Amino acid sequence: MKLPQIRMQSQLAQIQIETTAAKQQISQPQAELNIQQPKAEVSIRTTPGKLQIDQSKAWEDMNLMHISKRIEKFAQEGKSALLQGIARRARQGNELMQIENGGNPLINQAIQNGHDSKKALGIKFIPSHFSVRTSYQPAEVKIDVNANKPIIDASVRKPQFSYQPGKVETSLKQRQDLEISFTNLLA
Repeated sequence: MKLPQIRMQSQLAQIQIETTAAKQQISQPQAELNIQQPKAEVSIRTTPGKLQIDQSKAWEDMNLMHISKRIEKFAQEGKSALLQGIARRARQGNELMQIENGGNPLINQAIQNGHDSKKALGIKFIPSHFSVRTSYQPAEVKIDVNANKPIIDASVRKPQFSYQPGKVETSLKQRQDLEISFTNLLA
């Protein structure tokens, strides 16, 4: 027995999508940069060193002194010898005034006055140690530096960009369809 049949044939709808990509371009021009560095200001002040050498004592030790110094030295020695002579004579006079106390002041004075005093024997360095005097004042250097800051001039350029938007287009590629058919129908 043949049964009636229903046949259904369907077709789904299909959507078609077309896209156009967006385009974006960005460019950044270089900044204009101007840099200047002024020279530093340097000032140097120097106080020269001083060396002083005094060798007058060494010349005096070698008996090579200025005439005024020589006159002063001889006058001092003469005055000292005069005072020693006066003191010796006063002392000897006092001894003679007290002759009654005993002793032989005349004989002792004759021996003292008749002979020169003994000279001291020894080594004498001419000129004497440290007779040349030196003094030194070192030099002074003062350095002043004034560093100048750099001069920077920068011009910024804005970025350049262009944008083309993208597109999305949709359409129906295939419509939906439904076909129904009957077979083996009883008539």
